[in-house]
Amino acid sequence: MLLSQTAVYALKAVLYLAENGSDEPLRVDDIARGLNVPRNYLSKILHVQAKAGLLDSTRGPRGGFQLSRDPAQLSLAEIIAPFDDIAFSSACLLGRERCSDDTPCAAHTRWKNVSASVRTFLSETTIHDLSHSGASVVSG
Repeated sequence: MLLSQTAVYALKAVLYLAENGSDEPLRVDDIARGLNVPRNYLSKILHVQAKAGLLDSTRGPRGGFQLSRDPAQLSLAEIIAPFDDIAFSSACLLGRERCSDDTPCAAHTRWKNVSASVRTFLSETTIHDLSHSGASVVSG
């Protein structure tokens, strides 16, 4: 898997908010139930995203979480950044400390192209792109 489980949950939560959000914030319980993910774990993720300015958080009986801006303005890279470094894909695929064009590992040349594509995908793809793909964020 290219992303940590935390980053995957973060993406799913933001997609869920984009697809199910309205003028009212969504409660953590409802999001966790909708995604079938652990509530406490998701709550921590959502609070990190709110602190990063990706979500708005409202306290109280009508409180919950909402996207902080238009889904077309939220890239996947921004969503996962608080949890995973998208530069991970530039790390050596075989785990070598020193791997570069000057001192390549056996996979370096091929992985360099793939990792650049992954970074581009994460940076250029928005939540809007995925929420309008016709597929559901909730697993079947």
